[in-house]
Amino acid sequence: MAGGAAPRGAELLDFARFWDSSSQPLAYGYGQRSLRELRAHEFGRLAGTVYLDHAGTTLFPQSQLTSFINDLTENIYGNPHSQNISSKLTHDTVEQVRYRILAYFHTSPEDYSVIFTAGSTAALKLVAEAFPWVSPGPESSGSRFCYLTDSHTSVVGMRTIATAMNVTSIPVRPEDVWSAQRQDAASSNPDCQIPHLFCYPAQSNFSGTRYPLSWIGEVKSGQRCPASTPGKWFVLLDAASYVSTSPLDLSVHQADFVPISFYKIFGFPTGLGVLLVNNRVAPLLRKTYFGGGTAAAYLAGEDFYIPRQSVAERFEDGTISFLAVIALKHGFDTLERLTGGMGNIQQHTFTLAQYTYTALSALHYPNGSPVVRIYCDSKFSSPDVQGPVINFNVLDYNGKIIGYSQVDKMASLYNIQVRTGCFCNTGACQRHLGISDKMVKKHLQAGHVCGDNVDLIDGQPTGSVRISFGYMSTLEDAQAFLRFIIATWLHPSDGQPFPQAIPGEAGTPPAESKAQSAVPATVDRCSPSPQQDAATDSEVQNDSFTTVDAVGLHLPLPEAARIQQTPSEKAAGVLDGGLGPHVITNLYLYPIKSCAALEVTSWPLGNHGLLYDRGWMVVNHNGICLSQKQEPRLCLIQPFIDLQQRIMIIKAKDQSADTTATLSLVNEAQYLLINRSSVLELQQQLKYSDENGKEELFPVKDLISRFRANIITKGTRAFEEEKWDEISIGSLHFQVLGPCHRCQMICINQKTGQRNQDVFQKLSESRERKVNFGVYLMHMSLDLSSQCFLSVGSQVFPVLKENVELHNLPASEKHQDVTS
Repeated sequence: MAGGAAPRGAELLDFARFWDSSSQPLAYGYGQRSLRELRAHEFGRLAGTVYLDHAGTTLFPQSQLTSFINDLTENIYGNPHSQNISSKLTHDTVEQVRYRILAYFHTSPEDYSVIFTAGSTAALKLVAEAFPWVSPGPESSGSRFCYLTDSHTSVVGMRTIATAMNVTSIPVRPEDVWSAQRQDAASSNPDCQIPHLFCYPAQSNFSGTRYPLSWIGEVKSGQRCPASTPGKWFVLLDAASYVSTSPLDLSVHQADFVPISFYKIFGFPTGLGVLLVNNRVAPLLRKTYFGGGTAAAYLAGEDFYIPRQSVAERFEDGTISFLAVIALKHGFDTLERLTGGMGNIQQHTFTLAQYTYTALSALHYPNGSPVVRIYCDSKFSSPDVQGPVINFNVLDYNGKIIGYSQVDKMASLYNIQVRTGCFCNTGACQRHLGISDKMVKKHLQAGHVCGDNVDLIDGQPTGSVRISFGYMSTLEDAQAFLRFIIATWLHPSDGQPFPQAIPGEAGTPPAESKAQSAVPATVDRCSPSPQQDAATDSEVQNDSFTTVDAVGLHLPLPEAARIQQTPSEKAAGVLDGGLGPHVITNLYLYPIKSCAALEVTSWPLGNHGLLYDRGWMVVNHNGICLSQKQEPRLCLIQPFIDLQQRIMIIKAKDQSADTTATLSLVNEAQYLLINRSSVLELQQQLKYSDENGKEELFPVKDLISRFRANIITKGTRAFEEEKWDEISIGSLHFQVLGPCHRCQMICINQKTGQRNQDVFQKLSESRERKVNFGVYLMHMSLDLSSQCFLSVGSQVFPVLKENVELHNLPASEKHQDVTS
């Protein structure tokens, strides 16, 4: 379809046309100051990036951080439990912030108390521990803990504390609450005062569904009962997701408990939240533990303890994070100054979400099938019922779901950041994706756990993709995301590389990412063998092709001088990949993680694989590993190891640098093997036409280098390596651990650092959405008392698995793809 007419629904929805056709009053931006100016001044670090995970955390503006730092440099804030002048300043400032928080939620100290916590999860745990649960007895069946199944893990986890109190926990489906028969408050039993607790989210963190705040009053008055149990109902409103983009008026909707995390609102500080407690409920709360600052008096040698009078002082064990509390003042000030208030944020973010939802819903393949399946309850009709969150899965031409991990990796190639999985909300995930309890347990047995990248099991999704907007999100962010969906799934690839990025243009995958210039990268040793010394930190110099400080190596091998390094042209391999003797054609090691390969014809084995393979990494000033996933031009750094002189020399082309990348460093196995026949089959799928219409092929060596394997073989059929159980090479024996689940790094040309998404996309299509290529090997004997070598030309003898079942979940997919 390349070069032909665009399929139906592939056009980007015109924003003006959407605006004119909307029945809902819309608002975009914040008055006189343009969003472009806001982004330039406050969020310059977002240039070239589309950030769509505001439900995970929103981002802090530069002026908020600057204001806070200036505050700290100009004032002395002491421990608020002391009595000196600096402590008094801290105490008074903290108390002012408490008032500010209450005013922000339209209430006052007469009605609510502010208890600072480590976040909403800690606030929920506090409620579970302090709630006046009544265990079953002769005269009553005891308390009930009811929670909406569309709740965060931290809410569901409260049931373990309830269970310890012998209290019954009842999960309540959203449809059951909606259909619960409303009854006259007079029909309830006022004499029964057994306390029950009902918890529900103001906004689902999974789908963005907003549940009625009117449920608070209805449940408390007995008009809407989560369970048919006599007693007095209390309501906990989980507001963490809701208040990130919407105002909450507690003078109208007086929940008994309201947990909040401030990083959802301001982006900074993290690790700080509050529990807002209705003062009418506070006297009922029970406190068992007491810590520093909570005691009015106590004895060390006798069980005597008198708590402080105020609710906050009784429940804030130890010294609170007072500097983080002070940072909240600057968060409130900056947010108000930039946006005019949360009401404006609600309208702005909903407009973006409704536009994106409308555009996504209109995308169809030429056969009429939809491109995405959206999981929602509201059809995005109003901000009263829907937050700025869109949860979906991408479908292929035949209506089959494309795993969220593949979508996430493709999005990263366009510098688009999304969230995938079940979002710590298994209940909503099950309801929307049709996953039964039995299936969840089956997925666990298959190796899938929360937070991993196992996105499909037996063709069924284990999670989905979520995008969410924040107050600094723009129309350009939304349209960049939509263009990514259209370009990836509605416009087939033609083998051409990504277009050059326009500096600062979000959503355009850059042909060349830039390395960090302000923060020099250094080379660190990782996973060294016992014979290896620590590497010398070496900075990349600014020459057109520069040799960096040599890193000393210690190799106690008298044979070191005879080991050969060779360019690939000298390797004993045939590029046509034809069958014949099954031999090793190429050997590669990667001394520096994510940097260029070093090709050899013979090389010794170490305790962790090929000697010195991935023995070092490039790190930033914080010691964080840099990877090609975020910094493609690392492939231009070329290490050379001279075993005779026992040094490593690093060469790099002169590159400008202004980007930071982070990645934890873990290897899946000692060796990675790929089959040349598999490469050739992929090459045929990647045929493209040049500007003259002539059919071209990806160079084989280009493809091989992208997969960054140690061992290349020929002489067996394509993908037959995935059927092997073990292999022998001479006297060496290796166990095959399973296929390598590839990441977006295979899209990077290892000679230029340019990206091309076709390799990943074609591999995904041809391998049934599991982007596997190559197999992991583990040396079955680690006794290296006698030196062992791998050499080009050595014959390979595989042993097939007894029961080959390619559709089972391979062991290697139980972990993140990490080899780089």
